[in-house]
Amino acid sequence: VKWTDKERAVILGIFSGLDYEDIGPKALVRCLIVYPWTQRYFGTFGNLSTPAAISGNPKIAAHGVKVLHGLDMALQHMDNIMETYADLSILHSETLHVDPDNFKLLADCLTITIAAKMGHCFTPDTQIAFHKFLAVVVSALGKQYC
Repeated sequence: VKWTDKERAVILGIFSGLDYEDIGPKALVRCLIVYPWTQRYFGTFGNLSTPAAISGNPKIAAHGVKVLHGLDMALQHMDNIMETYADLSILHSETLHVDPDNFKLLADCLTITIAAKMGHCFTPDTQIAFHKFLAVVVSALGKQYC
């Protein structure tokens, strides 16, 4: 993947202003509520029976933060995201057996959450760069499934 200087700046700018403790949990909570079948991967996380239970679940919140910090690897290795995520792809496919379509669902929820937080600053150009970044990450996470 080729990144323009503008795309790099936009993506790094988004992450430099993120409150990981806020955005990560909100994105994962949104995914689990909007796409309830994704909850099956979180059976050991306790009560996920209602939106309120999901929203208040500390294990879900912690995992949301972990996922967002996982994107730091892609930020640090933007020119080699596929190789950077090779081990995570293996983990999610062979050990956790996560449906790779769920990566796209979470990426969409993350985009919505960040757009809501950034408001008018989340311009179409910002969305284009962010979508490209997440599409590469999603592809890298799903690589092992091919």
